[in-house]
Amino acid sequence: VQLQASGGGLVQAGGSLRLSCAASGSADAINSMGWYRRAPGKQREMVAHIDRNGYTHYGDSVKDRFTISRDNAKRSVYLQMSSLKPEDTAVYYCNAPDVRIGAQFQTYWGQETQVTVSS
Repeated sequence: VQLQASGGGLVQAGGSLRLSCAASGSADAINSMGWYRRAPGKQREMVAHIDRNGYTHYGDSVKDRFTISRDNAKRSVYLQMSSLKPEDTAVYYCNAPDVRIGAQFQTYWGQETQVTVSS
């Protein structure tokens, strides 16, 4: 299974960006999908996650500004980021922590996509 992320870039504070992540390869089920980020000099943090039924969970720093959604048919997850702040500058990673392949569950990470918010 591979996770292909896209949509990062440079935006001014207050602007918006949309990240996309699509899973490819063989998997029996992809349960939760989501996003993490790592800002310069900081620990990696969870941004948002969504399960197959659409239940969502957000990190405190992005609540009410970011919206996560998914398309199960396309095995894709999206992150709509609004009211962006300079502190949202980070590399963002797509994550699928419980991909079922046969009787096993595995975690997959996508490649990083850079989001830079200028003040």
